[in-house]
Amino acid sequence: MSTAPPLRDIIAEYGLRADKSFGQHFLLDLNLTAKIASLCGSVSGKTIIEVGPGPGGLTRPLLELGPQKLIAIEMDERFVPALEATAEHYESPFQIELADALKADEDALLGGSRCVIASNLPYNVGTPLLIKWLKASPRYWDRMVLMFQKEVAERIVAPVGSKAYGRLAILSAAVTAPRLALKAPARAFTPPPKVDSAVVVFDPLPEGPGFTDLEALEIVTESAFGQRRKTLRKSLGAAAAKAGVSSESLLETSGIDPGARAETIDPEGFFRLTEAWRAAKS
Repeated sequence: MSTAPPLRDIIAEYGLRADKSFGQHFLLDLNLTAKIASLCGSVSGKTIIEVGPGPGGLTRPLLELGPQKLIAIEMDERFVPALEATAEHYESPFQIELADALKADEDALLGGSRCVIASNLPYNVGTPLLIKWLKASPRYWDRMVLMFQKEVAERIVAPVGSKAYGRLAILSAAVTAPRLALKAPARAFTPPPKVDSAVVVFDPLPEGPGFTDLEALEIVTESAFGQRRKTLRKSLGAAAAKAGVSSESLLETSGIDPGARAETIDPEGFFRLTEAWRAAKS
């Protein structure tokens, strides 16, 4: 067991407060943070990367897992002394990178080792960070355990045909098998946000990525879902124009009904559509 002082004592000692400009909401519920950490599975011989640790609510149970190292990427230097003081009570090496996670080079930080990414993501950067990690090539992570606003989490795991289904579900399905693992009520945070949160676990597809060109897939899905009420014949106009072809020709090549709407097309359909778009553009 760790001898680290209670988290609330650390927060009081260092005078820490959540900063709305960074989208910060402290997660102080010990039962919840322990459950989130447990979703990482075995981290023997692996590094854990945590983004936005804040005062260390999730950092503690992550260190208790005994990783090879924990690398915390934090923009707000106010938290550094508190995190360093807390880490002294654990055996696993601890490293703080004072940086913007969107600009961080995780591959360089890892030095060739494998990692699990676990984070209570700041609301204002959750989606772009997810897309960054999904696009990572070669992939350096073996699992991601990420907390988002509940609405965003539901979009990530949404099935085809549902109201929430869209770009995030398709990009995630291209390289992972995401699952919604647990929900976190707003009252679990300090200060409580206006919305509930949820944790999504991302495991790589066992048979390998279903589609690797996420840059192209992002362009096609952004166009397709940009006007959800329109048929693909019309909504794909912007992407088709970039390839110098008509949306009808792209859809015909992909075996997709031009009169269909984007939310009715499964991820594999969008993979075919993106392949057709790439071929037309080249």
